[in-house]
Amino acid sequence: MPEVLAVFAVRHRGPRAARRVAGLRAGHPETPPGELVDQSVKRAKRVSVSEGSFVGGPFTWLVPFAFCTALLEQGQMMLELAALAGKDPTAPARTAELLVLQGVHPDVAAAEKALARGPGAEPSAGRARGFWQVIWRMARLLGITGEDAVPPPSRLRVTMGWIGLGLTILVGMVIPLVWLPFMAISYGHATDRIADRAVAFHFEGPRPARPARRGLDPGVLGASVRAGVSLLLTVGAVVTVLVADLRLGDSLWPVLVLVLVGLSTAVGAIWYRRRRGHRAAGARHNRGSGAAG
Repeated sequence: MPEVLAVFAVRHRGPRAARRVAGLRAGHPETPPGELVDQSVKRAKRVSVSEGSFVGGPFTWLVPFAFCTALLEQGQMMLELAALAGKDPTAPARTAELLVLQGVHPDVAAAEKALARGPGAEPSAGRARGFWQVIWRMARLLGITGEDAVPPPSRLRVTMGWIGLGLTILVGMVIPLVWLPFMAISYGHATDRIADRAVAFHFEGPRPARPARRGLDPGVLGASVRAGVSLLLTVGAVVTVLVADLRLGDSLWPVLVLVLVGLSTAVGAIWYRRRRGHRAAGARHNRGSGAAG
């Protein structure tokens, strides 16, 4: 999957990254390169958080789509940073660089060898091992493994991270949108980490220190509010069933299960439909702006 995504990103996101960087430079001709880098990173962080965090409730099957969306957005950010450094974001060389920056391969030479072999060139690792590799890669992106942290976290902290993720999965199956704050924070931190590596790689220097944010991030605050409302709706539905003593076959459990699943599905579907509507409106706005330009 990493090699396929990297090839796809350069092929389809490379031209988009070139156009975006050209627009940034045309719209901000006097802006220092460091500020343009910061604008690119902020946009990628915002999009990866908003598009990658919806994986909860009965929509857990969307995990691969959300994960790939976040990876592709981070890939476009790295291609934009390469363009800001004077490199061609559509060049095949960028593919191997993406794999190195994502931590898939230790260096460009190893990444190029893997790309030359192509998908399917190596024996299959088996379903169980392949599935575990995907889970580990997602956990690494979310910062649970702590491989990118300096100094590395203790075993206790890593263990607590895995336990927290497991509990979030279980709770998220019945409480819609409870994943949002957890995933929003995780994707935000992951995008910052990969941006730091990309800046150091392309500009041969560390990324400028980011000023400490005062107060809560608006995106995380919004996700927390949605999760809180979702929790209140779920608790209210359970209390209503208990007070009304609604039963099916002389048992409360079937009614509770139907109410929780139905409520989670409805709320998740409404939120997902709104997200798609916002994306479609944004795409129309961008096409209109491009035509006007």
